[in-house]
Amino acid sequence: MAATATPSTQLVTPKPCIYASRGISRSSFACFGNETKGTSLTTKLRSSSFTPATQSLSKTYDFNPLKFGKRGGIKAMGGASDKQPLPGLPVDLRGKRAFIAGIADDNGYGWAIAKSLAAAGAEILVGTWVPALNIFETSLRRGKFDESRVLPDGSLMEITKVYPLDAVYDTPEDVPEDVKANKRYAGSSNWTVKEVAESVKQDFGTIDILVHSLANGPEVVKPLLETSRYGYLAAISASSYSFVSLLKHFAPIINPGGATISLTYIASEKIIPGYGGGMSSAKAALESDTKVLAFEAGRKHNIRVNTISAGPLRSRAAKAIGFIDMMIDYSLENAPLQKELTADEVGNAAAFLASPLASAITGAVVYVDNGLNAMGVGVDSPVFRDLDIPRAQQS
Repeated sequence: MAATATPSTQLVTPKPCIYASRGISRSSFACFGNETKGTSLTTKLRSSSFTPATQSLSKTYDFNPLKFGKRGGIKAMGGASDKQPLPGLPVDLRGKRAFIAGIADDNGYGWAIAKSLAAAGAEILVGTWVPALNIFETSLRRGKFDESRVLPDGSLMEITKVYPLDAVYDTPEDVPEDVKANKRYAGSSNWTVKEVAESVKQDFGTIDILVHSLANGPEVVKPLLETSRYGYLAAISASSYSFVSLLKHFAPIINPGGATISLTYIASEKIIPGYGGGMSSAKAALESDTKVLAFEAGRKHNIRVNTISAGPLRSRAAKAIGFIDMMIDYSLENAPLQKELTADEVGNAAAFLASPLASAITGAVVYVDNGLNAMGVGVDSPVFRDLDIPRAQQS
């Protein structure tokens, strides 16, 4: 969906801001605004794994952030040096490193979260579903994402490194022979969850933030009664267990006090006709796992585990289910806040949850949906036509 003129939730706007400049400092913090490109919106239906799990990967790409900048080499990623106290109560992620699993373009939640984390000073690493990797790398290199890479200070978000990732497979031994033989896997290596975690450890040592922004339901358009066992289990595997696997393998390299964030949807707890194929079950599992993992990872690794339940947003992925426009219209008519949700509002919420400001928040489902989750009825129903229901003032 297109972003409206309604401002996004601004976590921080203190002045003066301290931003990174190559050769000067790596300091930065978040002065969030609604910088996200109008079409950079999505739902949690799918992200970088939006095709059946049997589809394959291709070539590995290692990005050099220097080759993507076109604005004088300004950097917007965290650094440990020159960390001075900041005014106000900022979301400060300077010196932190984030791994975001599930970015394949500039049109989804993962991208918006990466931007907000970068604006707060974090260094950005990305795990991309490899069939989309070549297009992603080419678009970055050719500057097609430059408009949506712009951060509040005018610099461009930089991605330090992109790793090929298929979160359906935990280890090389789990990969079927037909997948290994698939031509889109040719020349690619170290893309299972365990291998990616090991590669990140070898390259950077540790991370501080882990973001799970991927899902796949190969039969999402089918009602649950018509969903096959394969389709149901594939949805669970790609959309919920993938988070368990990521946390399992990344936990040893997440610094104590670190944070993990996943993305869920209200269909986990309420009926959303058309959101089928076992995806509602997968999101319910993800939310339950969030609570269990908050305890286990909290006690064992001092890691916080939260999930964001965002409202409907228009994206290329969401359009695949065929009714996203209806869900957006429904939200506009029935949510307490009558405005379109923007991807950067989800990104800003994620930056807060990843920051020290949220140091006591774990095991939570955080709703970022204009309040739609609070509604028990649709107030646009003809049943309520004689009620004096307040509406938002039109600007």
